[in-house]
Amino acid sequence: MDRDTVKNILKFSALVGLITQLFFLIPVVTGVIYNENIFSFVIFSIICTVIFFGILVILKKHKIKMKIKDAILSVNLVWIMLGVLGAVPLMLETNISFIDGFFESASGFTTTGATIYSDITDLPKNILMLRSTMHWIGGMGIIVLGVGLLSLINPTGSLTLFKGESTGITPDKVTPKIKHTALKLWGIYITITLIDAFLLKLEGMSVFDAINHAFSTVSTGGFSTKSESLGYWTDNPWILWTTTLFMFISGINFIAHIKFLKKDFSGYKSEEVMWYVIIFLVLSLGVSLVHYFNSHDSLFYTLTHGFFTISSILTTTGFATVDYSQWGQAATAIILLAMLIGGNAGSTAGGIKVIRFVVMFKNLNYQIKKILFPNAIISVKIDKKTLPQSIINNVSAFIFLYILTISIISLYLFANGYDLLTSLSAAVACVGNIGPGFGHVGPVDNFAFFTQTQKLVLAIGMIIGRLEFFTVLILLSRDFWKKF
Repeated sequence: MDRDTVKNILKFSALVGLITQLFFLIPVVTGVIYNENIFSFVIFSIICTVIFFGILVILKKHKIKMKIKDAILSVNLVWIMLGVLGAVPLMLETNISFIDGFFESASGFTTTGATIYSDITDLPKNILMLRSTMHWIGGMGIIVLGVGLLSLINPTGSLTLFKGESTGITPDKVTPKIKHTALKLWGIYITITLIDAFLLKLEGMSVFDAINHAFSTVSTGGFSTKSESLGYWTDNPWILWTTTLFMFISGINFIAHIKFLKKDFSGYKSEEVMWYVIIFLVLSLGVSLVHYFNSHDSLFYTLTHGFFTISSILTTTGFATVDYSQWGQAATAIILLAMLIGGNAGSTAGGIKVIRFVVMFKNLNYQIKKILFPNAIISVKIDKKTLPQSIINNVSAFIFLYILTISIISLYLFANGYDLLTSLSAAVACVGNIGPGFGHVGPVDNFAFFTQTQKLVLAIGMIIGRLEFFTVLILLSRDFWKKF
């Protein structure tokens, strides 16, 4: 590894670290407002800020010009760094172990929403805000913001890091330089968050709860300020339907939202969004009717909680209003399907993503037609554009890696004595960045019972899922380290 590579990684990591500490002022201010003891939190933040600022001063003349290998290594190191930056304040303020803190922090930044805390309500308000802030930073992707700043330093506006964080189907560029795209993404992200918080406050939440839940909703994270999650407001259907709507919106490609501001509706007319809407409606109605016919609850009640649950799981947010694991096996099957699908590419949601399922089904249809009509000229098209074979291969490899990673973690947990449903759903919930699962990690439970090693494995699974596999697993390749 040459000196320039080290400088690139150090400077970029320092930039991201400094941005993170800037956002961490939100929970610090919260602690001041509520007169909480935040001394250790503040000291840690000051130390980190001095270190990051010092690195930037030392390397102020160094121009960041990253190759793809530099970008991939930087992204991986930055996400580990974020896990540590979030873990230490949690350790200092709530007296948990470093591994527990790293699990919670990784869950926050990757917008997974799985927690090791049994009683959320008793946590200090600055810690509750810290958890939601980690969601909010990670939701759009700290790397996207970093790329926006990076391109201010590197005027070529390179897409290297933007591609480094999320491999697969490349996001559209809606502006000439990636820095402008990143800034526009954050603009729409902040706007949707403010609207959501305003409506939640209007509908009866406190300002504190409204901000926290807006952060968690738009980031599709799932951390709440209440142990009952959104079930605390189950008697207020306005709050539940508002959250359902904003989770659904946040599961759509944010590029489509940017185009909408330009009065361009093409983003919402894409095949991915069309199938996302169809899947959402079909699964929501399905689970609602299953619940309705197997309970004595009213149709409005079952529709409210059915649509909320599918919106939460499909977008990988992870909020819960009721214990949906009690709705029967048919409902469990529908919810598990939603867990696997996920939201749109280019959204804050996790999971496999709708577009990959569309590509695979179209490829399946293509293969069948080629068998029946071997001489026919056929191609796989998305939005009337022919997909190159490289993208189809990439999607196939991604889904294979997704299944393989979940299988390995599930078998690891199963071999350690947990039942199959708990093992499988815990792996899917963490790798898919969903949060709650079934069995002992259901919507009314938490992940505290896992051992320290198991929590570390699950936390790594969250990061692998957030970085969409290739970016992490490529580090295991010998070729990656050759001539670095």
